[in-house]
Amino acid sequence: MADIVDQQTRSRMMSGIRGKNTRPELALRRALHARGFRFRLHPAGLRGRPDLVLPKHRAVVFVHGCFWHRHEGCRYTTTPSTRTDFWQSKFEANVVRDGAVREALLDSGWRVATVWECALRKPDQIAASAELLSVWLRSDDFRIEIGEAAGRPLP
Repeated sequence: MADIVDQQTRSRMMSGIRGKNTRPELALRRALHARGFRFRLHPAGLRGRPDLVLPKHRAVVFVHGCFWHRHEGCRYTTTPSTRTDFWQSKFEANVVRDGAVREALLDSGWRVATVWECALRKPDQIAASAELLSVWLRSDDFRIEIGEAAGRPLP
């Protein structure tokens, strides 16, 4: 199936997809800051350049988009109907890279949290996710995953 827009339009549309300071990331940052947490953003010295780094808690937080990082079981994890082989290999590479980054950070003593985009869509979900994350930050657990399909009940 051919693309419904020309190549220049598609290029313009794809260039608008940001990797930093996305709406879900900004929402989570505001909620954590309001709870008294202070963090660094996208440090170059850490593998994978986590979205948030909380050095005091030796923790990193990734805010993953369900589409790009393939949130398993999520309704927002769709595959485009055109060029499915291209997209499938791209998504698989993203998932493999995410796993390698997570393991490298855990091996170097960092605690790793993944907050999925689907858990940050509504104000009550943002508050619930921030609360789960703040409880985790004060705990001794090494990993947490927060999202609708991640087994964490959200309002």
